Amino acid sequence: MKSGKILQISVKPDTPGEHGLPKMSVSSAEIHYGGIDGDYNNYRQEKKKGKPDMALMLITQEILDDLNSEGWPVEKGDLGENLTIGNLPYAAIEPHQTFRVGSALLQISFKCEPCTYLYVLPYVGDERGSEFIKTVKDRRGWYARVLEEGSVKTGDKFQLEG
Repeated sequence: MKSGKILQISVKPDTPGEHGLPKMSVSSAEIHYGGIDGDYNNYRQEKKKGKPDMALMLITQEILDDLNSEGWPVEKGDLGENLTIGNLPYAAIEPHQTFRVGSALLQISFKCEPCTYLYVLPYVGDERGSEFIKTVKDRRGWYARVLEEGSVKTGDKFQLEG
């Protein structure tokens, strides 16, 4: 069975005047149908009206490592992901798969497309924005729907169900 491990849980509260990136590390969190406690994503909430298929976002450490080797100093939480998964190849994740994470159950929805919000990252900016967008195309992470609410903590398994 495919499984990985939660390396980091990342959230960003709704803070007036601040962008939602990067997200900050927390050691544990509650996962609800609308997302992770303590996290606010303007795009998901305002433009997509809290669409359940976009409750949270995840990425694998493999992608972050690849981006770093390509000269982009991406850290966990930079791309807007809520969960960073280790020990699982990015290519092993597909739409409609369900994963147990802590006591929650998630279903993979679709890949997250890169957007201009990434320009706020200090190593991107307006000067390198379009280059970075092209670089992370098809590698920004996955959106997931919450099928069962629950708790998650760093170190929990990310286990394929069924």
